Amino acid sequence: MTALPLWPDAKSPENPTLTPFLLDGDQPRAAVVVCPGGGYSCRAPHEGAPIARWLNSLGLHAFVCDYRVSPARHPAPLDDAQRAVRMVRHHAAQWRIDPQKVGLLGFSAGGHLVCSAGNFADDGSPSANDPIARHSGRPDAVIACYPVISSGEFAHTGSFDHLVGADPAARRAMSLEHSVTPRNPPTFLWSTADDSGVPVENSLLYALALRRQGVSFALHVYPHGAHGLGLASELATVSDWTDRCATWLTDLGWRRGL
Repeated sequence: MTALPLWPDAKSPENPTLTPFLLDGDQPRAAVVVCPGGGYSCRAPHEGAPIARWLNSLGLHAFVCDYRVSPARHPAPLDDAQRAVRMVRHHAAQWRIDPQKVGLLGFSAGGHLVCSAGNFADDGSPSANDPIARHSGRPDAVIACYPVISSGEFAHTGSFDHLVGADPAARRAMSLEHSVTPRNPPTFLWSTADDSGVPVENSLLYALALRRQGVSFALHVYPHGAHGLGLASELATVSDWTDRCATWLTDLGWRRGL
């Protein structure tokens, strides 16, 4: 599980990476790229490798994206997430991945990042000199766990401070309930009703935006649970999210025949 640089020729002191968690076998499988949370100031370890191993247990290839965080600002994290999706598609034959089933999963600020990739996706640059850049950065599914979404009344201010600074226009531009389109991918959301870190209204606002654009989504709100739970394995009610998500992926056809 060697971490691969996302930008091998970059001169940045922090070169973001993609760490593969690949399963054995010759049959092409769906793949999910995991973006840990951390308020765009760090990346929480418990929302990285343990999540990738859980995805492996569902019969899916997984990757952990260590995207850039503060002092890097937008669009650096989004560039990294989209680059991760492009890289997975570029190596699809080598890594035995179905290039039409490449998803993103993120927690908290990582949830904001994966929803950003869903909102602002592009289909690649076919004439680019870099062969990876020719691939689409558009995720085929998004899983957002207690995500940061809005810079308005229910904002997690620290995430927006680290991502875009104080500029009101930049903060609104990255308030994701305003930029969902009909091309957004199917989306799975979950949160807890009494999350004091990132209020549940973030998930509710995003679900409403998806609904208005006719995008398929699932939304699960659990009554109690602190922010940053990850797998939530110690909370019987909230840990149900992994089963719900597995069923959702099965319904999408991502686990068929696995």
